[in-house]
Amino acid sequence: MPAGAPPVLAPAAAPLAIGVTAQRPRARWVRTEWTALPGWADDRVAQVWPALRASCTRPAAGWAETCARLQLEPPDGDAATRDWLQRWLQPWRVETPEGATEGLITGYYEPLIDASRRAQGSFRVPLHSVPPALQPARPFFTRQQLDTLPAAQATLRGREIAFVADPLDALVLQIQGSGRLRVTEPDGRVHVVRLAFAGHNEQPYKSVGRWLIERGEMTLEAASWPAIKAWAQANPRRVQEMLWANPRVVFFREEALPDPTVGPRGAQGVPLTPGRSVAVDPGSVPYGTPLWLDTTEPLSSTPLRRLVVAQDTGSAITGAVRADFFWGWEGDAEAQAGRMKQPLQLWALWPLGQMPP
Repeated sequence: MPAGAPPVLAPAAAPLAIGVTAQRPRARWVRTEWTALPGWADDRVAQVWPALRASCTRPAAGWAETCARLQLEPPDGDAATRDWLQRWLQPWRVETPEGATEGLITGYYEPLIDASRRAQGSFRVPLHSVPPALQPARPFFTRQQLDTLPAAQATLRGREIAFVADPLDALVLQIQGSGRLRVTEPDGRVHVVRLAFAGHNEQPYKSVGRWLIERGEMTLEAASWPAIKAWAQANPRRVQEMLWANPRVVFFREEALPDPTVGPRGAQGVPLTPGRSVAVDPGSVPYGTPLWLDTTEPLSSTPLRRLVVAQDTGSAITGAVRADFFWGWEGDAEAQAGRMKQPLQLWALWPLGQMPP
């Protein structure tokens, strides 16, 4: 071994037998072969390494030893990364408890929205920090009550972080869970800050897209965020009714954005990586788990087969074979996220020789 080279660690355990099953609270994992992962040899897997390193700062149960190896043996390039993964991890097919292998993938992104510190001109829709009266696990006022009842409105007085011009911009920030604001300060300065998720009103999340479908305003196949925005523009008098269909309100905290290349923190507590982070149901997949996706690009038959890391969750992300793909904040991230709703198959990679918790 050359002087100063990191030690090459020997495998600590033998692989588990193919076909072994592990039960998660809302999923079943089945041990499988690497050859079962469609397109495994074609992904640029080295691109996932920063996301894996980030997750190892908060390792899942059973990952401490593997994360130590990750720091000691950083591979160079896609081939070396793929070899490392196959040496230290083993694949498991993710199924529903009943054995179904196909689920759903959607997309999300970090919006960038113009805002003002003061209610002025068209900027009249407030974004709030957590109200002092909010108590975890106890229902707070609904969206409609916060918009209409003086007693409810009083709980938010003085909690305004900034104001946006479009109520759908406020809604998309709440659905995505975070975002960037290009804020105009009272003195005229303009700068970008991040809004991070800080809590919600403990009311159930209801999809406005589902509300529109149930009323015959659009079909399930046509439902997407661009379609919802187009409907709102065509039906301005019904926008408030649509918004009130979702009683959940999300509250934020403002964070500085010293490095605009760093993503928002997900539920695991680490920054998300565009194209390599996903949100999952933690009852199906523990945070920090590498996942192999087999799906397609939005509105396309082009395969999207990629290694990602489970680093976030969301109120609409429930079930076994379910993921929300983080598209980032640049370019066509909004369009791709808004149109993503495809069938999904999913494999989890777990440390060699270990049963998932």
